[in-house]
Amino acid sequence: MKKKEASAVAFFAALCLFLASVEYAIPKPVPFLRLGLTNVPVILSLYTMRRRDTLWLILLKVLGQGILTGTIFSYVFLFSAAGSFASGLTMLVLYPLCKKNLSAVGLSLAGALANNLAQLVLARFLLFGASTRYIAPILLITGIVTGFLLGVFTEQFMRKSRWFALVSADSAKEAAV
Repeated sequence: MKKKEASAVAFFAALCLFLASVEYAIPKPVPFLRLGLTNVPVILSLYTMRRRDTLWLILLKVLGQGILTGTIFSYVFLFSAAGSFASGLTMLVLYPLCKKNLSAVGLSLAGALANNLAQLVLARFLLFGASTRYIAPILLITGIVTGFLLGVFTEQFMRKSRWFALVSADSAKEAAV
């Protein structure tokens, strides 16, 4: 990894950790429900970094969140990691296939649903068994709502941010070389 690419990954990872700490401070009505704020930098990375670098970002995000929240050696970390990797890999696969027809909103929704489905599978087999069906609707509905809202925010940020325009233009130049 080149120095400039490593700096971009580190910057986005730091942004993920900042957003994770903000999200951690927000009271939750149910312990397992999260807004998914840390997915915003991951979505932005799809537009500005190589796929390999986005994978590094997801790994750093998962490890950093586990350390920050103190869950790294618990089943909560396993759920977070499974959801983050399912979400990130889904978005990584969809972005190049559908980038002309899929907005940040669509990517965010796909990532949110992949995250929720991965966590529901784990919940079914590791914790709750068949009772998982009772929490599934709540998890899926909140995932759709938060995925949509984060996607709208990310889309607006990409349209209006001068910083993002500069980073995107720089990425496009490097890809052309």
